[in-house]
Amino acid sequence: MRNTRGDGMRRPLGTIFGDTDLLKFRFAVTAPDILRQGDYVKVWHPTQGWVLSQVRSIRRSSDLSFEEAKSVGTFTEVEEKVIAESVVIGARDVDGLLKSPRTPFSPGDRVFPADRDLIRETIGLGREGIYIGLLEGHDIKVMLDPNSFVQKHCSILAKTGSGKSYTSGVIVEELLDKGVPLVIIDPHGEYVSLKFENDGEENRAQMEHYGVMPESYPDQVMVYTPANLAVVPYADAIFRLDGINLDARRLSLMAPTLTDTQLGLLYQSIKTLKERMDFYRIDDIIEEVTKLKTNTKWAIVHTLELLKETGILSDSPTPLDDLVKPGKASIIDMKGVDPKLQEIIVSQLASALFEARKIGKIPPLMLVIEEAHNFCPEKGIGKATSSEILRTIASEGRKFGLGLLVISQRPARVDKNILSQCNTQIILKVTNPNDLRALSKGLEGMSTDLEEEIKRIPAGMALLVSNDIEKPVLVDVRVRKTRHGGESSQIVSTYPASWEDYLDTLDVEEEVVEERGILSRLLGRG
Repeated sequence: MRNTRGDGMRRPLGTIFGDTDLLKFRFAVTAPDILRQGDYVKVWHPTQGWVLSQVRSIRRSSDLSFEEAKSVGTFTEVEEKVIAESVVIGARDVDGLLKSPRTPFSPGDRVFPADRDLIRETIGLGREGIYIGLLEGHDIKVMLDPNSFVQKHCSILAKTGSGKSYTSGVIVEELLDKGVPLVIIDPHGEYVSLKFENDGEENRAQMEHYGVMPESYPDQVMVYTPANLAVVPYADAIFRLDGINLDARRLSLMAPTLTDTQLGLLYQSIKTLKERMDFYRIDDIIEEVTKLKTNTKWAIVHTLELLKETGILSDSPTPLDDLVKPGKASIIDMKGVDPKLQEIIVSQLASALFEARKIGKIPPLMLVIEEAHNFCPEKGIGKATSSEILRTIASEGRKFGLGLLVISQRPARVDKNILSQCNTQIILKVTNPNDLRALSKGLEGMSTDLEEEIKRIPAGMALLVSNDIEKPVLVDVRVRKTRHGGESSQIVSTYPASWEDYLDTLDVEEEVVEERGILSRLLGRG
């Protein structure tokens, strides 16, 4: 990398004074009108060339006393000093390695605004890849390597209403453009908006600013519903799990209330079935269990009947080959699905994807988990049947080309082992003390200053932390090319007066699947 002094000097921002060390320095600001906290600056070092630093704080002071201040007139000029403190980031050597100076800067050294090439190359932002937004305060695109992003997992964490779903939409757009297969767990039906371009006139100026154009993905996005078309009329297909030849282990994950004794009896019944049938269904299992000579069988039968009544099992399950295709996003829209059934679906689907990737049956992909705190809660906070497989994918998925994108507004409630496996973390505003503590444990070297910065992150901004860049950076998240589907519902709206009126607006037959009572009993949480 060229790192020569003759690069066309710009107006200096100030001059270093006082004590300096290898990590930080102070400088007297001579251009207070253009310097801001967080700005990147550069100083020439005799052995390293231009060294990048970042302004950590700016302070104004004067010799004006309290008594003098009370008597100062409105138009009286007060002589003041502006002092900035900057932390040293470093410079790239001839091999591209980031190195810090071995000797401190000297008092009297001048401080200049850093140019975009120095910032980009020193921090390691890259020139191609997943375009998240602009480096805050600079016209520099923040790009991440898509291979590293997918293989090494990512988390998006924020308080409610801070823009996590909007940011995840930006990420999904980028991954679709890069041809990455996606399977999206969508509890609230937010991602169908990817089919429609962001055509709002109010966003035109923003699109010019970020350098993007409106776009839609109607042919690349497929919406599946585990419910029915009365509940999710915009779905493209019904989602079902494989109900053929279920073994005792799979059934135990779908019905965790079964005791060890009951599982033993279930295993015995299924073994008997396998000896005389090549293909069997849950009805066959129920019939075989009823033949047992013990009253314990009735609890097993009851549990299996409840599972059958959910309707999620089918002789014609949704093929994985249809779900996972290059450049396609398969959305599992959970709208109208009982939360307990959602856990079963995520558990079974994630397990199937993991096993299929291990043998190369499907291409490498990214599994997106919205509301991750519901599907992989921290131990001691909650339980979910999907936790075990998601922990396995977090720790082993990268070996097989299965990446995770976990999204949550409650970082403290997400399994810390899963968060710790995320190489990239995109953090929007977080203020809850428990969530901040969880972030502190998950981010190596997180300082008090960084924690305070997270509490004050403005709307539309995100803190990007990744092993692929040299330091956390604040990113002005780009505008979406597609419509945003994550706005909160309005309390006062033109809502249909009755269920029949609502069905009339959908132009579908009334079809109601009563699940909640079934699933609560099945999972023993009702």
